[in-house]
Formats: sequence, structure tokens, C-alpha cells
Amino acid sequence: MAAKRLAILAVTVLAACAGESRDSIAADSLSRDLQLAPADSSAELGDYAAAAPAKPVAKPVAPKPKAKPKPRPQPAPAPEPAPEAAPLALASGTVIPTAVDQEINSKSNKKGEIVTTTVSSDVTDSRGRVIIPAGSKVTMTITEIRESENKGDQTGKLTLTPTEVAIGGRSYPLTASAEALDRHLKDRKTNAGDVAKVGAGAAIGALAGRVIGGNTKGAVIGGVIGGAVGTQRAVETQDRDVVVPAGSRVQLTLQSGLII
Repeated sequence: MAAKRLAILAVTVLAACAGESRDSIAADSLSRDLQLAPADSSAELGDYAAAAPAKPVAKPVAPKPKAKPKPRPQPAPAPEPAPEAAPLALASGTVIPTAVDQEINSKSNKKGEIVTTTVSSDVTDSRGRVIIPAGSKVTMTITEIRESENKGDQTGKLTLTPTEVAIGGRSYPLTASAEALDRHLKDRKTNAGDVAKVGAGAAIGALAGRVIGGNTKGAVIGGVIGGAVGTQRAVETQDRDVVVPAGSRVQLTLQSGLII
């Protein structure tokens, strides 16, 4: 009897456990169904694969700053045109110092001959610009030349007329006067003309002696006196040449302006 009761109790316990297990399973199933997301029954079904998840977009890398190109050198600005320069010129009255290149002598040189001089130092204008540099050549014409005929004539005659000046290979007409500063007179040796003068003086003295003395002695005395007078006269009238030595100074003075 006791064994029977134990069996019934065991069955009852098992049944209770079985019922409890079914209820627990149903509750778990219901819970899972509630947790499922509701499906849209109207959505169109497709048999294609699901899209792959998008890859994360990488952050853009900032580009390295490019080195700035070196600026090209700018061409130098063109120089501004200089104001029109004043012409190179010398005013009238300007003095040009020169030196004669060869000796001028009234015994050997004649009227119309050409002589040259060399500019001794730079000739500048009012602004200090060199117009005629030292070493430039001046061409002159002998327009008058003659010796001194007596001691009373201390200068003789010599006239030089400048005609042109050569500067840098070009020639420019020149209007100027010229003065030989170092000229002098040189006595000539006694010549036939001087002897003739002495002879003429002696003849005149002899004639005067005859008239005065009336005899040969008077004529001889008169001739001696006349000869002495003639000799003195010859000395007084002896020719002397105008001489301008080579290298001596010849000063030019412009009579009109010179434009280079």
C-alpha cells in the first residue's frame, strides 16, 4: 500500500514537471516571437544577394603645398631719354693755344704756302666739355710774308690765316686770327744787293768830292767819305728775315663761333 502511494506520488511529480516544462517552452517561444522585428508583408521579395555593407570612407589627405616658383627677374626699365644735349660749340673770342709744327722763315717760305700747328692743351666750352682736344691739328695759309728791310722795321711782315681744324678724324672750317708769339728777326749775310748799295754810296761821295774839292785829292777824300756813308746805309738797310721757330707758340682767336 505504501509502495502504491509512492508510485502515484512519483507520477504526479513527473506530470507536474512535464506540464511546467511545456508551459516554459511556450513562454520562451512567445518571447522570441515578440522580439522578432515585424516584417513588411507588402515588400517585394527578391532573390538577389544583400548589398555589401559600405566601406568606411577614408579621410581626404590634404595635398602637400607646392613650392612657389621663384619670380622671374623683371627686365630693367628702359632708361628715360636724356634731354637734348646742347651742341658742342665754342663762342667767338675763344683763344686756342697751338705750337707751329715747322719753322716759318721769310727767306724760304712764300705767300700762299700751307703750314700746320698743333693744339697745345684742351679747349673747353662754358660747361667744361672738351671741344678741341690737345693734339688736334690746325691748318693755316701764309697770306703775307716778307723780310724787314731796315732797322726801323722791327717786325717784318707775317700773316697766318687759319682755315680748318681736324678733330677725331674730321675737319671743321675755322674762322680765326693767328699771332706768332715767339717770332724774331734774323740778319741776312751781306749779299750782292748790299755791295751795290755800298758802291752807289761811294760813287755819290766821289762825285761830291770833285764838286767840293775841285781836285783829285778832294775826289779821293770825297770818295772815302762817300764810301763810309754808303757802308753805314747798307748796314741800316740790311734785310732781316722774319723767323718763327718750330715748336714756338701761335695763338688763335676765334672770329666766329665754332660748332662741332
